[in-house]
Amino acid sequence: MTTTAPPLANALTRTLKLPSLVLFGLAYMTPIIVLGIFGIIASATGGASSSAYLLALVAMLFTASSYGRMAAAYPVAGSAYSYVRKAVDSRVGFLVGWAVLLDYLFLPMVIWLIGASYLHAQFPAVPNWVWIVAFIATTTVLNVLGIKVAEKANFALMAFQILVIVIFVALAIGNVVATKGAGGLLSAGPFANPSSSFAGISAGAAIAAYSFLGFDAVTTLTEETIDPRKTVPRAIMLVALIGGVIFVIVAYVTQLVHPGGRFTDEASAAFDIAQKIGGTLFSSFFLAGLVIAQFASGLAAQAGASRLLFAMGRDGVLPKRVFAAVSARFHTPAVSIGITGIVGLIALFLDVATSTSFINFGAFTAFTMVNVAVVAYFVRHRGEQKLNVLLYVVIPAIGAIVSVYLLTQLDGNALRLGLIWLGIGVVYLLVITRFFRKAPPEVDLAEVD
Repeated sequence: MTTTAPPLANALTRTLKLPSLVLFGLAYMTPIIVLGIFGIIASATGGASSSAYLLALVAMLFTASSYGRMAAAYPVAGSAYSYVRKAVDSRVGFLVGWAVLLDYLFLPMVIWLIGASYLHAQFPAVPNWVWIVAFIATTTVLNVLGIKVAEKANFALMAFQILVIVIFVALAIGNVVATKGAGGLLSAGPFANPSSSFAGISAGAAIAAYSFLGFDAVTTLTEETIDPRKTVPRAIMLVALIGGVIFVIVAYVTQLVHPGGRFTDEASAAFDIAQKIGGTLFSSFFLAGLVIAQFASGLAAQAGASRLLFAMGRDGVLPKRVFAAVSARFHTPAVSIGITGIVGLIALFLDVATSTSFINFGAFTAFTMVNVAVVAYFVRHRGEQKLNVLLYVVIPAIGAIVSVYLLTQLDGNALRLGLIWLGIGVVYLLVITRFFRKAPPEVDLAEVD
């Protein structure tokens, strides 16, 4: 008599296809953010914001390629943490995962805080903490109910966000044609002009690169994806490409409406431009789009953070009974999702400027080490597999150099906070490995599949 083994208690359900992953990555990336930080990038580049986004796109594609290589080789949850621990070393992988926690854990908090700030500015009678709690509670419930439920919510929210972007671009084009004629739509100004310089464009690209954070989050849903070895790498590249094209186009038409990089308030430049091209009615609609985009992004960011905690808990690096628990009813890591919501409550005590400094150190550390992991994979397996030198050595080497450069462009506070957090991780690693005398706990890949 033969029996069928029951599914693992901590196994996730494979339901996602390519469109769902691309949607998730774009929601995490939040395309409308190009308008939210337009004034900052235009000011840094002297009005050449399109060049900044184009340069950032090219740079991110190198790292996106490396994420795709690793996702095909190791189709498991955990993203950079899992890739580095498998290809390089389990202890280095732990430290990368620890650094990435800065990005994954605190990014939802930043998103919820920004969304709450928009709403509080529009409705000052409602306390800021009410909006923060409402954001956290709603996204947590949707994520616990299941990734498919969150996916459907994401589709509706992304559709509205894209609608706002399309209307903004259409109104911007109409404004340019009305004031400068059809010929005004063709201009080199958004890419290069007398006020711009390579140094300024490079500085703007370092800022614009933050807008791309999200293509890597796709890898956290690997164990819920059908045929992940093919689907995940394709999704990673599509998210980076689609997001980058949107950023370049929107920055271009916005820069045509407002040439140069001088603004009354660069932080709210897009609001002023929205009112200029569409009046009060559209500026209100534009504000609604930004808030909804923050909600969609928070939904995706919380899902990604909970999957990273799940992977680290399942490995036993974090307490397994807590972080590796999967809801029997919804088949989601409900406890990890709840923990990310609790962390988000820290937003009650922080402002946007302080909270954003947490996330950048972990992101660029992860980008660098994933590129290094691809090269390490090539060194280990070149005798067993036919591996392309361009894809496994040249491209990741360039990606690593670019990521290190972007890491060095962070401000002093971000670097200090990141190094302190990494130091705490080293101490924790010393404890669980008994001063490196044993490797951190690790899950069997065969068991996961």
